[in-house]
Amino acid sequence: MQPEARAQPGTLYVVATPIGNLRDITLRALDILRSADIVAAEDTRVTQGLLSAHGLGRRLYALHEHNEAEASARLVEALRAGQSVAYVSDAGTPGVSDPGARLARRVREAGLSAVPVPGASAVAAAVSVAGLEQGRWLFHGFLPHRAGPRRRALDALKALPCALVFYESPHRIQECVADLHAVLGGGREVVIARELTKLFESVHACRLDEAEAWLAGDENRRRGEFVLIVAGAEPEQEDAGELRETLATLLEALPLKQAVALTVKLTGAKKNTVYDLALELQKHEHPDDHPA
Repeated sequence: MQPEARAQPGTLYVVATPIGNLRDITLRALDILRSADIVAAEDTRVTQGLLSAHGLGRRLYALHEHNEAEASARLVEALRAGQSVAYVSDAGTPGVSDPGARLARRVREAGLSAVPVPGASAVAAAVSVAGLEQGRWLFHGFLPHRAGPRRRALDALKALPCALVFYESPHRIQECVADLHAVLGGGREVVIARELTKLFESVHACRLDEAEAWLAGDENRRRGEFVLIVAGAEPEQEDAGELRETLATLLEALPLKQAVALTVKLTGAKKNTVYDLALELQKHEHPDDHPA
């Protein structure tokens, strides 16, 4: 078995901590938090609870988004003086949609060592159970709070062929999902991962045009912290005309679901693409006869 780790002089350790379940912490992380000269934390109260749960009594130094520049400069000086520093955010991996990136950059720019102590990460946890067929994904983090900038940000991501991964809070989850639907279309799959590793953890997959109703169906589904994983844009079909013609022919003889399934089998096109096209064809074939 590998020996106990000890924090080395003049070294910053960026330490991942649990995102919910307090047992999701590595032995190495506990070693470093125990042996570092300074433990810096985004919220000292949150970190004190984690350390107490593991029998560690440490005095903590605060470093958060409001004092990161000043606090980082002081910690760099401590490192230059030969002290070791462990930094943790409230939960998960520092520097990933959390403070810590500026500290790590300052340390490297000073010619000092910044060492990762990996562990829990909400984005990695969500992707691991999402079953992404595409394999590739882009982590965007939090979208803008206001609707206009949020929709513009989504429009810039719309054509990317990889899955899109977002963090979202309970206060904006409904508005965010509505904008995802409006900008990206209803046919893409979305995985809604909520309260990962916590007591009320849930992972739900559906189409974007079904997600708003699912969230509205139970107020508990709108509580907690969210990771949203949305399927990427599908590649353009070179034979789009042939796909359209095949589907239109089948729709004349079969119900929508059967026509979609058979078209997918015959052409190899993605089910969501075919389904959206079927709805479009039906809309054009049977326009609303009732004036507004």
